[in-house]
Amino acid sequence: MTVKTSTAPELTAEQVAKILVQPLEERSQFLAAGPHIFDTAGPLRLPKAGGPIADPGWTGESEQIPERDADFDELHLLPSTMKSVKVITRYSNELARQSVVSLDAALKSRLVTDVAAKVDAQLFSATGDGVTTPKGMFAWAGTQEVVVGGALTLDHLLDAWGKALSANVNMSSLKWVMQPGDFVALRKIKDTSGHYLLTPDPTKDGVFRVWGSEVIITSRVPNTGGATPTGRAALVDFAEIAVARDLAPSVKILTERYADFDEQGIRVVTRYDAAPMNPAAVVKLTGIAR
Repeated sequence: MTVKTSTAPELTAEQVAKILVQPLEERSQFLAAGPHIFDTAGPLRLPKAGGPIADPGWTGESEQIPERDADFDELHLLPSTMKSVKVITRYSNELARQSVVSLDAALKSRLVTDVAAKVDAQLFSATGDGVTTPKGMFAWAGTQEVVVGGALTLDHLLDAWGKALSANVNMSSLKWVMQPGDFVALRKIKDTSGHYLLTPDPTKDGVFRVWGSEVIITSRVPNTGGATPTGRAALVDFAEIAVARDLAPSVKILTERYADFDEQGIRVVTRYDAAPMNPAAVVKLTGIAR
């Protein structure tokens, strides 16, 4: 549908008391969490070491050093079949002239925010095939898992922390990813004296932390389907995640395509893929009671 003066009257100069107020949007939390972003126009291959060199052994003085074969692997991202996120919004030139704000700038900001949110939702999801749509974090293979099977507790988070520790993950860069309701439930946990166990420290910054790791709170972490859905959370070293970016959300003003309607259009296009370079650095917590 074309945006017109009749469908967006709050943007026209007749109502100068009104301004364009964009609704509060969740920022792109996945990309802001610190994954390695690789800009590429085509398929990306990331060589990586395979398993450890088998049994290096102890070698004495003047003894022949045994030969060992090294194993290598590759991570494939952004195949040519991967789809992009694309959208076009049309608006009339009358609206552009009568708008009390810069209409194209406002629509650009809105569209880029919406497309970034779409990408973010996919990368945190449990869907995707890695062929036409990126696999979400909870669809990655080879990751570790803690089955909660009930309400999420601090002990479950400690179990996930222990799995990361046993996998020799960089503990200082780990981040929790969980839904707002799960984090609030953790904040409500009290000791026998009625004191909250997760108490904010007035000497620290405003970043939420559990067991020393930052908490990313997002509603985009998906529940399972079915009659009795369960929730998910994760402990992730985002430095071990590779993101292939063909296009950051790019904007094009289309002045000629709709010229016979005396209209303009704004096109936004972006294309991403993501995968873990070290799947053991992702610990999923599944089966959280809802």
